[in-house]
Amino acid sequence: MFMQRFILILTAVFIMTLPACSREEPEKVDLSKTETVIHNKRGQSNAVRIAVGGMITPKEGFAYYRDFLDFIGAELGRPVEYVDATSYDEINTMLESRDIDGAIVCSGPYVDGHKKFGMELLAAPQAYGGTVYYSYIIVPRESPAKGLDDLRGKTFAFSDPLSNTGKLVPEYLLARKNESSRTFFSKTVFSGSHDKSIQAVADRLVDGAAVDSLIWEYLNKIKPELTGKTRILLKSDPYAIPPFVVHPALDPAVKEKLRTILLTAHMKPKGKELLDKMLTERYVPITDSAYDSIREMKKWIARQKQEK
Repeated sequence: MFMQRFILILTAVFIMTLPACSREEPEKVDLSKTETVIHNKRGQSNAVRIAVGGMITPKEGFAYYRDFLDFIGAELGRPVEYVDATSYDEINTMLESRDIDGAIVCSGPYVDGHKKFGMELLAAPQAYGGTVYYSYIIVPRESPAKGLDDLRGKTFAFSDPLSNTGKLVPEYLLARKNESSRTFFSKTVFSGSHDKSIQAVADRLVDGAAVDSLIWEYLNKIKPELTGKTRILLKSDPYAIPPFVVHPALDPAVKEKLRTILLTAHMKPKGKELLDKMLTERYVPITDSAYDSIREMKKWIARQKQEK
């Protein structure tokens, strides 16, 4: 706890001393770093390796994801190794090189991975009655900001360079105003995860942040004292939820078994117990076309950059 507070204080001092008109690329800033254990080499030769990065869930949810992968391993009848990763780019790289077999990824990285090497959908979680989520632009509770325009010249936190809700969506919103994060904000940082961005806003280390609605809502249930220090300034359009994916060359029999385990997990007492703790109702089928709106955002931003 002391080390986390120490890092937060250092970060606050860092942000307070930033030049008012800084336009450099966002920096990677560690906001209360949590446990990170990266396993780059396979353990048991017959193990299925699945990555769940710290970006996709708050640190409070790690144990449930580990337990859920243990449940998958028991149903699969072979070991499942939990692989930590520090960024979406690392997950995509490991999956492309087959250092891992599957992952739970953000929607944006799925679109990138599908285009680059055929990253394949297995299933998607259903939460709050649907398979969509939103980007929340949040500010400190006492912030006078009433809209995105009020954050002009302020400090802002993104979660990960490849995050859909934590980077792509706010960039798209700014591009629609003929702006970019480099021209609009005085300073931007990468927190490394959505829960760290929420913490940074709650502690007033930054003036605003873009975060995954699912993670904000999860923390709002288990740590309302934290989210209560923030306010949702803007809610984006809905986007297809972060999916469970595999490498396309994974053994078809293993692939189908994994899909079946996911789609029926809510029917098993242990699976339902873990899904409930993860605030997930069930896993359901999802098609690649569900992510077309994210592709359109990427294309729109690319066109805007070319025209400038």
